[in-house]
Amino acid sequence: MTTDQIPASDANTAPGSPTSAAAARRFARALGAVWLTTRLVMLALLAQPLAAFDVGTISGEVHHIYYGWYGQLARGDFPLDDAMWQYPPGAALVILGPGALPGLTYFQGFLVLTLAADALVTCALARAGRRPGRSTAGAWMWVCALPLLLHLPLVRYDVQVTALAALALLALHRRPRVGGALAGLGAMVKIWPLLTLLGAPRGRTGKDAWLSAAASAAALLAVLAFGFSHTLGFLRQQGSRGVQIESLAGTALSLGRLAGWPGTAEYRYGAMELTGPYVPALAHASLLLTAAAFCWLLLWRVRARRWTPATPFDAALAAVLLFTVTSRVISPQYLVWLLGLAAVCLTSRATTQRPVAVLLLPAAAVSALAYPVLYDDVVSGTPLGCAVMVVRNGLLLTAAVLSCRRLWSSSSSA
Repeated sequence: MTTDQIPASDANTAPGSPTSAAAARRFARALGAVWLTTRLVMLALLAQPLAAFDVGTISGEVHHIYYGWYGQLARGDFPLDDAMWQYPPGAALVILGPGALPGLTYFQGFLVLTLAADALVTCALARAGRRPGRSTAGAWMWVCALPLLLHLPLVRYDVQVTALAALALLALHRRPRVGGALAGLGAMVKIWPLLTLLGAPRGRTGKDAWLSAAASAAALLAVLAFGFSHTLGFLRQQGSRGVQIESLAGTALSLGRLAGWPGTAEYRYGAMELTGPYVPALAHASLLLTAAAFCWLLLWRVRARRWTPATPFDAALAAVLLFTVTSRVISPQYLVWLLGLAAVCLTSRATTQRPVAVLLLPAAAVSALAYPVLYDDVVSGTPLGCAVMVVRNGLLLTAAVLSCRRLWSSSSSA
């Protein structure tokens, strides 16, 4: 099933007509029913996880790590000398949020806020898709594709970050200052949402968006620096990260293990990383590739001559894909970002990224196989574990190349 086959609204029906109103109600009911059903299934997996779906207790990150950070942040201190605190200071707001909900435990509050962010993204995509010339395929993709990652999205804060990025992109055309402000806030939570502004049109729209992003990020940083100590302490944890087993470099090393490479997998910085000969060299190579990807994006920006309403969406997806496949770390929750951006792309009929969105669907499903279903095989570097990672990372690499190629060709001609 391709994204072109996902049910869409009657875009050609005259707005305000009885037929249009009836179609909107049918669409809303169907989308709401699918959202509710799939999210209940995700919650059921979380409440009664099967052994194969619960490596190391997936929800433990909220119960122990996030809750531990919450205790420190509630006292006014950012985690200092904590190897797992690797996030910009805006992440504190997400971590503190669940504790502010009365009558709920921290874990329950986290689930409520995650589902609220999920519902907000769904509503925003659905509303955007109902506009003339747009498509509801994006809303359907988000609702149907997120459960491919099983219950993992419910116990990571990436849904909240993706909500900021998606809302920033959807607001960029009509309200560039609002879009820029949301992108700036998102960057203060997890850096990558700033990439949503890469494809902002030249001229006043782009200028307003970038200035608004800078202003919102600076304002939030100032507030957090005033209210907390060690606000920028996260920076010291970034340079020491190695090669995670699920990255492209990690997959190459895992294949090397089958051929006799003597490295091992160890738990470091909140993830399983490979240690041994050639690991530092591959980590530096990944950083160089990330720098090269950034240079390519700048070159595209300079050379681009044609902008469509979908160009900001397409550029954001291409940029995040590039930074994902060149990263030393590819955590399974990164797929939440990519699915959200692909869904935004599909709200526009002018998007060039439909084939890329299709590739991300099996990539998400295979990611769930890699973690948590077959994670022991991935960590041990068995032939099955290596095969799963080759397929998943092969899909992501293909998607990144295809995304960049289609972005370049769509914007290089007048």
